[in-house]
Amino acid sequence: MIKTHDLTKKYGEFYAIRSIELDLQEGDLFGFIGPNGAGKTTTMRIIATLLNPTWGEAYVCGNSIYTQPKEIRRLVGYMPDFFGVYDDMKVIEYLEFFAAAYRIKGPARRRVCDEKLEIVDLDFKRDAYANTLSRGQTQRLGLARVLLHDPQVLLLDEPLSGLDPRARIEMRNVLRRLGEMGKTIIVSSHILPELADICNKIGIIDRGVMTVNAKVVDVLRQVRERVVLHVEVAGNLDGAAQLLKSHELVESVEVDHHRITATLRQGVEDYSDLPTLLIGAGHKLRLFSEKEVNLESAFMVLTKGMGAKI
Repeated sequence: MIKTHDLTKKYGEFYAIRSIELDLQEGDLFGFIGPNGAGKTTTMRIIATLLNPTWGEAYVCGNSIYTQPKEIRRLVGYMPDFFGVYDDMKVIEYLEFFAAAYRIKGPARRRVCDEKLEIVDLDFKRDAYANTLSRGQTQRLGLARVLLHDPQVLLLDEPLSGLDPRARIEMRNVLRRLGEMGKTIIVSSHILPELADICNKIGIIDRGVMTVNAKVVDVLRQVRERVVLHVEVAGNLDGAAQLLKSHELVESVEVDHHRITATLRQGVEDYSDLPTLLIGAGHKLRLFSEKEVNLESAFMVLTKGMGAKI
């Protein structure tokens, strides 16, 4: 759906982006992470055919940005990080105005607008004036606008920026729903936790260079070299720790207050014998769980030493 090769944009001697490589398929939700000014917006504007690269290539659904820009614009919905609304228009009127620009005519126009409001959970505000909406509701209205022509690809620049916690949750739910509908989505942010639980792929960009570009599961696998277990038992904690330490699967054991932290040897994934070992020795397990390695902790490892603070 989206493919770029050696995508580069220069201003004089300054590289806004350098050699960006993307390969996104139908249904992918790509989290584009980086500080302000890292090159996220530049990349999306080039894909949307709103900006020409210095060199390199980009394709959307097989269409080149150089030779088929009109076809790409029919396929893409681009939502900038800031957009205005018309003060004297109701929500439904605002959408119908843009639907008319997309040449959606007659009864189909109202039906399409109502459908998009329902998708973004804003149908209850259809008759409210656009300038009375909250920040989160305004963002969802902007998303409904870019969905009017049913694009296959969505380029969303900082859609969660400035939202309160509830509005962020609501927007994430909408993005997840769009991914389930088969849309290919690039959503940018400078705050990783906003996207960690909805993306299947992530790219981390710093000063125009993509430092990480992979599936989320591969990123987590790359960071987690060894499984770490948290264990709590009723009673003899030191005895349980010694028992674990003597097992061939365990590399090291630490005891801290009422918890044992056991690090397994590299490559060990199956540790089902360990709880059986403890129970067989008479220990009552209160807790036996694997330490979670989430995208946020992986991000901290992968970006360690970066010059720009993300």
